[in-house]
Amino acid sequence: MSGLIMAAQLILGLSILVVLHELGHYLAARAFGIRVEKFYLFFDAWGFKFFNFKVGHTEYGMGWLPLGGYVKIAGMIDESMDKEAMKKPPQPYEFRSKPAWQRLIVMVGGVLMNVILGIIIYTCILLFYTKQYLPVESVKDGIYAYPAARMIGFQSGDKILEIDGKKVVRFEDILSTKVLFGSTVTVERNSLKTGIVVPDTLYKMIAQKKKELFISFENHSFVVDSVLKVFEDYRERLAKKQEIVTPAFKSGLLKGDEIKYVGQTPVESFGHFRELMQENIGKTVLFKVSRNNATLELMVSIDSLGKIGIASNKPDYKLADYTVIKAIKYGASDAIETLVANAKGLAMIFKGKEKVSESVQGPIGIAKIYGGTWDWRKFWAITGLLSMILAFMNILPIPALDGGHVIFLTIEAITRKKFSDKFMERVQIVGMVIILSLMVLVIGNDIFRLFK
Repeated sequence: MSGLIMAAQLILGLSILVVLHELGHYLAARAFGIRVEKFYLFFDAWGFKFFNFKVGHTEYGMGWLPLGGYVKIAGMIDESMDKEAMKKPPQPYEFRSKPAWQRLIVMVGGVLMNVILGIIIYTCILLFYTKQYLPVESVKDGIYAYPAARMIGFQSGDKILEIDGKKVVRFEDILSTKVLFGSTVTVERNSLKTGIVVPDTLYKMIAQKKKELFISFENHSFVVDSVLKVFEDYRERLAKKQEIVTPAFKSGLLKGDEIKYVGQTPVESFGHFRELMQENIGKTVLFKVSRNNATLELMVSIDSLGKIGIASNKPDYKLADYTVIKAIKYGASDAIETLVANAKGLAMIFKGKEKVSESVQGPIGIAKIYGGTWDWRKFWAITGLLSMILAFMNILPIPALDGGHVIFLTIEAITRKKFSDKFMERVQIVGMVIILSLMVLVIGNDIFRLFK
């Protein structure tokens, strides 16, 4: 069943993205009086299709090959390679008869639509799901810096002020790709401003350690707020034949206890306590606990995830609401940041700092990211991310992609010399070979990962 849910989410997500991408081309073409002959979700390769119908001059339908979709614009050399139509005299309603600037707008219409969709999705997630954010000024005790953060110069108690010279409003922005892909973070430390240069390899340092955090707002003292009898993920633990009763319950920890020591180490904050749990995974450790003005010693076995089954009290952080204006503002900035992150990631691959096999996901990899349970918030978050990735990939200067057409149209607009149909046909073939080769690479990479 989980496999079906993965596939259903993948197909639905891609269908939304493809239809709206092609709709961008369609609307731009129609705005300039260019005839659109076909509008298809998925490819009707070798003439096979699930259904089709015709309205005016346009045939709408759904093909059988789920590798995208397309609009066939009259008088344009595209993946259909309709050479016969191009041999006929140009007609006023054809793409090739329009000025270069109009053709340029038609080609960027799909990318623009994906960017708009991404911004709308990110905005709606903030407005209807997230609803609130933690302002940096609410974190009175400053950050807790985990080892990866301390390694590059952060200290627990630092108060975040700026990222690359821009004032930080939301605490979550310190955990964004703006920082993890390299930046300069300004903090307040002992009433003085200090600049910390974050290397562009930070994201990799954190990913390699997997379970380690970077920065959190948990630089506060704490007491045990509640003790779980069994872990919340007990069903998964039962399936794996793991212990479901929590170490905290077994040891006798109670609500209101203040954990003073873990082993011989005094606990400075809740963030520090979480770090100590990670350091002692799988071990049985002596806890010194303050309870009703008395000190108790309890032996606690820390599980394989560094958890013992407690919840702590939290400071009464004052959260801010996402108004419509704020949601649009931050939704747009988050979406654009995704584009920037993809550009940086691609640059990392070309520089040899990232392996293609570890960085590129195909359909199987994307389906696994969607997951085997249907969670609408997660579905829209991934679809919004994919919309921005699709916009970025399509604008790359590869022949047969929108970006390739944009390059040639820009050259034509500047030089006022049109490329011959023969040249554009050959370029289209080269581009299709490149794209098919990339598709084979990413799908093969997905299959390799499954077996690995």
